[in-house]
Formats: sequence, C-alpha cells, structure tokens
Amino acid sequence: MNAQLCLADEISQSGRTPQAARAMHQSSHKSRLRAGWSVASAYALNRSYETGRLTRVTVLCLHLSVVRTCDYLLIDISNSYAKFAFASKRRVSAPARIATNKLSSGVVAGFLAQRNVRKVVVSSVVPAKNSAISRAARKKAKVIWLDWKLKLGVEIDYPKPRSIGADRLANAAAVAELYGFPAIVVDFGTAVTFDIVSERRTYVGGVIAPGLEAMTNFLYQRTALLPRLSLKEPRRAVGKSTTEAMLSGAVFGYRGLVREILGRIRAEQFPSKKVYVVATGGYAHLIAGRLPEIGVIRPHLTLEGLRIVANLND
Repeated sequence: MNAQLCLADEISQSGRTPQAARAMHQSSHKSRLRAGWSVASAYALNRSYETGRLTRVTVLCLHLSVVRTCDYLLIDISNSYAKFAFASKRRVSAPARIATNKLSSGVVAGFLAQRNVRKVVVSSVVPAKNSAISRAARKKAKVIWLDWKLKLGVEIDYPKPRSIGADRLANAAAVAELYGFPAIVVDFGTAVTFDIVSERRTYVGGVIAPGLEAMTNFLYQRTALLPRLSLKEPRRAVGKSTTEAMLSGAVFGYRGLVREILGRIRAEQFPSKKVYVVATGGYAHLIAGRLPEIGVIRPHLTLEGLRIVANLND
C-alpha cells in the first residue's frame, strides 16, 4: 500500500464485509505509517475497515494526512444509494456508497477534501439532492450534470429526451464504448431498467420494471404474516417455510421476468443479430449470474459511463 492510491481504492467496495476488508488490508496500517501517513489517519481508516463505514473522523483525518489530484469525482445518485468514485481519464477507482437519504453537502465536501479534482461529474435521479452537490463544489470544481444535451458517444432517438434518466444515459454511453452495439444494459437498482443501443449507436428507449428489493419489501409491508427477506440464492424451488417460499418466488420469479423482457426486446429490435447484453447494479450478480442470456456483469457500469462522458466533454 502506498500513499498514491485514491481514497476510493482504500475503502471497501459495496458489498464487501468488514472481515473481507480486514483480510485484504491486514498489513495496511503499518504500511501507511511507513508511507508517511499520520498515526491518526492510519488509525481512522483502519477503524473504517473494522466498522464497514466511512466516518466523518476518517475523512477529516485523511485530509490532514495528504491531498492529491485526480481528474474527476464521479457521483451517481440513485433512489436508494449514492455512489462516489475518484477517476482519471482512463480508470475509475473502487467506489464508496452511502444511503441517498444521508447525502448532504458535508458528505460531498468530505470527498472533495481528499482530492483536488478538476470536475465533479454527476448522474442524479433524485433532484432534491442536487443542491448538496452544488453547495459543496462551489469554487472548488466545475460540476457536469449528465443529461441528453452532452456529448454521450451515442445519438438519441427518443420523443422526449429530457425525460431519460441520467443513469440510463450513462449506461448507454458506457456499453457502446466498452462493449459495442447493438447492446442492452440491464441495471438492477431500485427499479430494474433495460436500455437499448441500436446497431446505429443510437439510444432508442427501454423498459422499466419494479426492482427486486422493492417487490419483496412491498410484500413485507403490505401483509401481516410475511417476513422481510434477506435476498440470496434459494436452495430449492419448493420452499419448506414461508421464508424459503418467498425467496424462491423472488429470485426465480425475477429471473423469469428478466428473461422474458430480454427475449421480447431481442425479437422486436434485433432478430437474428448478435447483441451485447451487460448487467449492472446491486443485484446483478445474484440475478444475472445464472442467466445465460446476459453475457457480462459490470457492477459499476454507470460510473464508467460518467468517466466516458466526462472525457467526451472535457
């Protein structure tokens, strides 16, 4: 470990347990001290691994230790989570994630304190949180809000382009640049979205369905006896308990939903053509990992799209 790594490379990725983070970084505390970090900074970051949280103390201590420069701070604000990642023109560092309802100008300022960034590049589908970005970035970095008016690397064939979610545009830009076209991006977020890039490298629309967690939480909230689920791979199709039955219906049923929608998109848009199908988002590995219709899982495709769009508009 050396002091040249971006902060986001130091923070455990979304979904990584504190135990896994400690195992991967078991010698990092001493290494940071040898690299010139302050005792407080090294200790504070070590505590972040142990708790699984990036705390205000960690941010402030790191700021006292070292401030470096990189091209972009990428921010993807969805309805459930906001993801942050530092990036160069060619690479996105491992992201940090917080609940969107916890996002504030103070949180954004904490990230900006770690880097002298040229631009803050934002994909947001939660307008109420946009002012937090603007306040924190004022006089520190230029903010690029991803929308249909920017150079995206794809054309848009859509009746009301301003109504397309910024995350969907970022996904379209990323899949066209990184994998090719025609292509379909399946984003497993609060909603599951299917976005299509045609053989002419044009965004032509998509499909929106309820997200997996939203569906299961609805059952829990609207029924008296059904429990809240911890989503994972079911052991069998026929459940031997209420929880097992719900888990089977959620995961196997959701794969059926994804398979059916992909089949109809292919038949309607790309009969007898090779199509790149890429999955991203929080439940991509759980659902898409066992769907042969999906060729690639890229968990942070939206952030890659922000990097690509930032380069195109630099």
